[in-house]
Amino acid sequence: MKVVAFSGSARKGGNTAIMLQRVLDALESEGIETELVELAGQKVQGCTVCLKCRELKDRKCHGRNDAINECIAKADEADGIIIGSPVYFADISPEAKALIDRLGYVAGANPGMLERKVGAGVVVQRRAGAVHAFDSIMHLFMIRQMIVPGSTYWNLGIGGLPGAVDEDDEGLTTMDNLGGNMAWLLKLTAPAR
Repeated sequence: MKVVAFSGSARKGGNTAIMLQRVLDALESEGIETELVELAGQKVQGCTVCLKCRELKDRKCHGRNDAINECIAKADEADGIIIGSPVYFADISPEAKALIDRLGYVAGANPGMLERKVGAGVVVQRRAGAVHAFDSIMHLFMIRQMIVPGSTYWNLGIGGLPGAVDEDDEGLTTMDNLGGNMAWLLKLTAPAR
């Protein structure tokens, strides 16, 4: 079993990556293979609605030539997907939005691509807006028939400056519990996929 986590932060190794890595560490402790993909520094663009994915049904986006197709392939191969984003004006980053839109569109063109995979969202806020950003990520999982584990609180971390989330004890515990719950759910549903 494998889980891939995508960090939609423009800051490599920032608070979003720290929180995602915390979830991945919990998954690894349960024997699940993991990978963290950071979109920071990569060319990432939104969907052009060219409809080629619906025409060709080849599990690829044809409207752009950037890092997203590699992300789509990784999501397709994984049993679990985590999407993380910092909060930008009470919503997700443009990088996370581009990934969600294009992955969601390609998956919609290829029935069965994401259905019954385990999905989780993680957001990091400085002060406010995290619940709306979290909800934006969750829409992908719901519309693509994925299974979503819970945790002991919303999957969010609090921290502004790089590394500040390391002081958010409740957020870190939430990530640990999310990883544990995700591992349990993956093991429970693996034979069904």
